[in-house]
Amino acid sequence: MRNLGYYNGEIGLIEDLKVPMTDRGLYFGDGVYDAAYTRNHIIYALDEHIARFYLNLKRLEIAEPMPAEELSALLTDLVRRVDDDEQFVYWQATRGSALRDHTFPKGEPKSNLMIMLRPVSIKPVYQPIRLISAEDKRYLYCNMKTINLLPSVLTAEMAAKAGADETVMHRGDRVTECSHANVSILKNGTFITPPADEYILPGVGRAHLIVASKTLGIPVEERIFTMQELRDADEIIVSSAGSLCLSACELDGEIVGGKDPATLRKLQDFVVADWLAKTEG
Repeated sequence: MRNLGYYNGEIGLIEDLKVPMTDRGLYFGDGVYDAAYTRNHIIYALDEHIARFYLNLKRLEIAEPMPAEELSALLTDLVRRVDDDEQFVYWQATRGSALRDHTFPKGEPKSNLMIMLRPVSIKPVYQPIRLISAEDKRYLYCNMKTINLLPSVLTAEMAAKAGADETVMHRGDRVTECSHANVSILKNGTFITPPADEYILPGVGRAHLIVASKTLGIPVEERIFTMQELRDADEIIVSSAGSLCLSACELDGEIVGGKDPATLRKLQDFVVADWLAKTEG
């Protein structure tokens, strides 16, 4: 099949499936999601994405749609049904279906599970990107991957209209993350990334870069850094499941980075090698 959709056991083309009006995801964004990419019909870092997904379900008291091992098996099976071996795999669970009421639905909790798979490749790792910046106006659940993504939608559109690839968000002078990726920096040979608090999502790509840095003997600092530090960084790194370790060449129209290509290349080569090794068919 060219793509695939799933909703509570029903499987078909994405454009043919329907979601009921009573799904709480539609009017409250009351749900969590996760996403990963495939190569050779193998989902990269699936265990890490599943673990984060179930942690967020627990945090928001959303009933598990099925045991974690069953969801892993389901995703693995669905991936094999799509013709293209490189795919974007997205899944979400909402709090269930009920008439609109802010309080949780009464009775035995039952969540709704939606899965979508379509052909998409990860972004070219060695191709620099352009960034703009904007004030981070999100609420304080950024550490949970909820489906409340309007601020990210708006900042992503800002980047598109500016001819950029991503928007770096900041609260005052503190850098948080991009509209749909983490942002870190290299400075004086050290990998610096924001702390995993309520202001950022603890990205799987970010975690892989921390492991890569420690393995390569690159010092790691998990700390707050400012917009001025971002502009003055030797390299700016953007990471996510679909952008393993991208570097930025421009921020708000000014040239940035390009001062430590050797360290940057070591990190890029490491995560690319890991991606290839763990998705070898």
